[in-house]
Order: sequence, then structure tokens, then C-alpha cells
Amino acid sequence: MSRFAHTTARTLATALCCLSLNALADVKIGVIASSTGVTAVVGIPQKNTAALLPAEIGGQKVEYIVLDDASDPTNAVTNVKKLLTEHKVDALIGPTTTPAALAMLDFVAEAKVPLVTTVGSSAIVLPMDDKKKWVFKTTQNDDLIAEAVIEHMVAGGIKTLGFIGFNDPYGENWYKVFAPMAEKAGLKIVASERFTRTDQSVIGQALKIIAAKPDAVFIAATGGPAVLPQATLLEKGYKGKLYQTHGVATNDFIRIGGAKVEGTLMAGGPMLVADDLPASNPVKAVAQGYIKSYDAKFGAGTTSTFGANTFDAGLLLQKAIPVALKKAQPGSPEFRAALRDALEQTHELVGAQGIFNMTPQNHNGMDARARVMMTVKNGRWTLVQ
Repeated sequence: MSRFAHTTARTLATALCCLSLNALADVKIGVIASSTGVTAVVGIPQKNTAALLPAEIGGQKVEYIVLDDASDPTNAVTNVKKLLTEHKVDALIGPTTTPAALAMLDFVAEAKVPLVTTVGSSAIVLPMDDKKKWVFKTTQNDDLIAEAVIEHMVAGGIKTLGFIGFNDPYGENWYKVFAPMAEKAGLKIVASERFTRTDQSVIGQALKIIAAKPDAVFIAATGGPAVLPQATLLEKGYKGKLYQTHGVATNDFIRIGGAKVEGTLMAGGPMLVADDLPASNPVKAVAQGYIKSYDAKFGAGTTSTFGANTFDAGLLLQKAIPVALKKAQPGSPEFRAALRDALEQTHELVGAQGIFNMTPQNHNGMDARARVMMTVKNGRWTLVQ
């Protein structure tokens, strides 16, 4: 055989080897969750749910790299840089908090890696722009939840409101969304206060709200810290109705708050009251399936809406990855772009928290089927009939 023939053969063999290796490359998905720190009540079920996601999708192995940001946006940025540059992930799920997600946005967009976020605020996907086109969201947008809450308030004869929320993007965005919607519905906000996630006391804020004599108080906070203003208001004698955002949609909120959160009103995803849903609701079977799997692995009664958001992120990727695999190999910019495009084309995907229909301008894709009014009754979340 000639030297040219030997060289050609070696080149062809090398090329075939590389193609084989590329074909066998795993899909890498990075998961960032606050499994420690002040938001751990929210982040732990998200981290746990990652263990329930499939190890193979579309005939391709999937590797999940799970990192803890310790409830700190700075750590979230460090984590996302590591996942993008060292692990070279094809997609991201998380993080737990809105400040962390907003801090990650520039890096995700620059790397052109799709992020399926599980945070509450709609600010991460709206208004749509060249950066946010890489982000998708599995929690209900604030306006969808606010609409249900305000409808319930108006139906109950409430006229005046107090508002207290985190003094960070979560609380501020909630006020930005909620206040004009409430005003348009004829509700008047007579007191507006803020507190930090790490505050040990909100007595001053509670007294100011009580002095304004609102018919109801709306609390824009998440996880365990959301208990503090509610408990303080009750301790100081407030007798009106207390509403929370879907940031408290977890059984841990009840465990931490005990009797002080009995009667709490909230609009949130249907998973938390799956057993109360009618059989005709398509979400019911998916939600119950998730609950069964989670409880079997982590203990009965330990599921939360936050874990379900991660589960739904997994469902979105399970639908999109096979589509992207037809166009490119994992690990390549082309695959990540194809994955983003496939996520954007999601249609009528039934999740544990709602039904998703994405468009180029709507990367949340949820509608009224993704929310129900519920209350804490006898120590459990119960559907408001």
C-alpha cells in the first residue's frame, strides 16, 4: 500500500473514531439549587427532584451535574461559570431564587446555553429580548397568580390592602405587577413595607400595616422567611385575611409556621392539591405520578411545588432533546441552539404544575390551567372550592 493510501486510511480511521466518540457523548445538564442557606426549604426539593430525572433521553445518556449555591447569588454565578466552562453543559435547570437567576442571565446568554429556570418572578423571561430568549420558566408568571388572588379578594368584599415583601427583585417585581392590577380592580393599597430574607424581626413593618387597617395583607416572600411577617401580624393582633404568593407552596411552610399559617390563602400550581383535583383535570395524573415517585424516594408528605417545577423542567427537556438530537450532537453549539428552538416550540405539554405552550414571545407558556386557589386547612393545603 502506498504512503498516500496509509495516510488516507489513518485519517479516515481518526475521523470515524471522532464521529463515534461524538455520537456517544452524553447530554450534560447543570442543575443549580439552594440546598443550604435561607432558601433551602425551596431548594432541597429541587435538588432532590434532579435525582428523579431520566438518565437516558431519546436513546442518549444524560448526565446531571447538581451544584448548591447556598442561597447566595454570587455563588450561583460561580456555579454557572463552572458548569458552562468546565462541564460544558448543554442545558441548565434552576436556580432557586430570582436574584440568582437574574445574576446568571448574562453568562447564559453569552454562552448560548438554554436555561429552564424554576424561579417565581416573570422578570427573568419578560420583556423578551436577545438575552432572555435563552431562558424558559416552569413557574407561573406573577401576573397569572396575581389575577387569581385579586379575583378572590374582590369576590370576598376586600377593599383595602397591606403589602409586605422582600426588598429584592422577588418582592419588588411582585409589587410592580400586583399594585396596578389591584388598583384596576378597585383595591386600594394603604400600606407597603419591605424586609430582607435574613431579618429576624419585622415588628416595625407589621405595626405600620396594622395602623393602616387594611382588610387583607398580601405577603410577597418565599419559603421559611415568608412565615415571619404573617406570624408577626397575628402576634400583634391583626384580624384580616392573609394572602401569600406561590413562593410558599410547600408543606414546609406549614411545618415551620404551624398554627400561625392556618387559614393562609394562596393561588398556586395544582400539584400541591393534586388529590383534590377533578379526574378530568389532565394535570392530576402527572402530578400524582411525581408525588408518588418523590415520596417513595424521600419520604411521604415531603413533596413541594418547587420540586415539581424542576420535574416540569425535566419534562420540557425530555420533549426537546430528541428533537435537537436530529439536528446536532450534544456538546456542540448547534445542539444547544437546536435545543433552545425545540423548547420554544413546546405545545400542550402536560406537566405537574400546568400545561405548557411556548412561543417566541412567551417562554413560560402557562395559562389559567396552571393555577388554583388554595388555603391551609387543618394543617394541609386544601383546594378552595
